Amino acid sequence: MTSALTFLAPKSSLLGGLDGRMASLGSKPAATRTCVYCGRPFAAHLNRCPFCREAVPEVRLSRVSGPDGRAQIRHGLLYMFLAAVIHYFAAGYSAPFEVPVFVLPLVTDYLTPLLFLGGLGLALYGLYLRIKS
Repeated sequence: MTSALTFLAPKSSLLGGLDGRMASLGSKPAATRTCVYCGRPFAAHLNRCPFCREAVPEVRLSRVSGPDGRAQIRHGLLYMFLAAVIHYFAAGYSAPFEVPVFVLPLVTDYLTPLLFLGGLGLALYGLYLRIKS
């Protein structure tokens, strides 16, 4: 005895669909996506949710690109400029402006040329990437 207010859930099995028939092995499940408003799944080819009738925008993700040659060149030139400015002030070439702290000769002899050459290498690598692409 069932009343009009009771809901009987359809019987389903692991091998078949909701009506008891077996699903074919060759068929693929339909692509679905979830509505951002009501949370129910619906077919991916639809532009509107069939349940709440809201327009669901299709989001396409861009592919991830590799390293950009322009950015590498720009960073390399920035490192070269930074090394030149540090060397200019640390080596004492700025006569009216003096650095208020003592700078080790290690900085002007090894570290600023190393930073400059690293920036040059990065700029050349960016140039290589630009030519390759």
